[in-house]
Amino acid sequence: MMNTSTVAPGTKARSPQRQAGLILLVLFVVFAYGILAVAPDSTSIQTLSVVFAGIMLEAMPMMLFGALVGGLIETFISRERMTRILPKKGTITIIFAAGMGVLFPVCECAVVPVVRRLLGKGLPASAAIAYLLGGPIVNPIVGVSTALAYKFDWQVAGMRLGLGYLIAVTVAFIMGRIFDKRKLLHQDILDNVTVAFITGRELDLEKKRNADVSDEADKECIQGNQTARSDACDCGCELDFTNASFRTRVVAAFRHAAEDFVSVGHYLVIGAFIAALAQTYIDRKVFLDITEHPVLPSLAMMLLAVLLNLCSEADAFIAASFRGLMPFQAQMAFMLVGPMFDLKLLLMYQGVFRKRAIVTLAGLILVAVFVAVLGISFFGEQLK
Repeated sequence: MMNTSTVAPGTKARSPQRQAGLILLVLFVVFAYGILAVAPDSTSIQTLSVVFAGIMLEAMPMMLFGALVGGLIETFISRERMTRILPKKGTITIIFAAGMGVLFPVCECAVVPVVRRLLGKGLPASAAIAYLLGGPIVNPIVGVSTALAYKFDWQVAGMRLGLGYLIAVTVAFIMGRIFDKRKLLHQDILDNVTVAFITGRELDLEKKRNADVSDEADKECIQGNQTARSDACDCGCELDFTNASFRTRVVAAFRHAAEDFVSVGHYLVIGAFIAALAQTYIDRKVFLDITEHPVLPSLAMMLLAVLLNLCSEADAFIAASFRGLMPFQAQMAFMLVGPMFDLKLLLMYQGVFRKRAIVTLAGLILVAVFVAVLGISFFGEQLK
């Protein structure tokens, strides 16, 4: 039986990850004020402020640009067009899908609802996983932001994109071998191959596009007048802009970009503050002791990436702030893990995959990244 509950016009239902983000932001503000209150050394506060502001000023423009590109893609490029580009069967689908971010650059927050819709349109599950993991890394926006963070070192950007692509293909191929669709995906995705999800109600947009919509809430959402929220992401409802005017699409793109920016921006603030704290208050000897162990730095940065929930278009600036404190392979581990698996993605994956599949996916991602950074260490590619 279909869920007929709706969100009243003009209201917004907060998703679990949005609620968790707001709680985390409140705790961060309390903690930050506590640091300012108890720190007796004004010089350290000045250093903290300078480092924090420097990271934010570098990362914010790229994050804003990435959100805008995501909004334009959402309103000007239909899922049908994306689906037609991909082959339908075979390993070639995985190989192509992992690099599809070059054509459709989106961050990890925006890619989950895109993948959910593509799965509903019949895209093979393994190819969807390849795009889910590769899209937030293998795209030109992330490449440029990574190069900027590392002072226009394009070798670092190329290594990140290359390793991200290989990991996405490998994990997607393994997941396709381990799970079939019924064990991998939620039943609602399997049962509704042409359905878009709007305010919790299952609507067939292909049939609704030229038909009269009797339900006023559905009509407002389709016309773009209602900013209803879905459970999968804070990116707004799935809208059909096929017959919309250019002005309507542009306005919707900016609205979508603003929502994306606000929904993940606080994670960047928290990440930049933690990086600034580490550089200001943690004795360099602590980092030297950690780096004496060949494995511990990478594990620590992988854990940090999972906890910080950063956007892939800005996380390179946080990783680069650890130069001189952590070895390069640990910085690369941070930049590879975050866009593929963190706490917000863990919540969002639950709207697509079954629990056992999520556990397996997370394990494969962490193992693949760890093997990749071990390879960097083994071949002596200590770039920074």
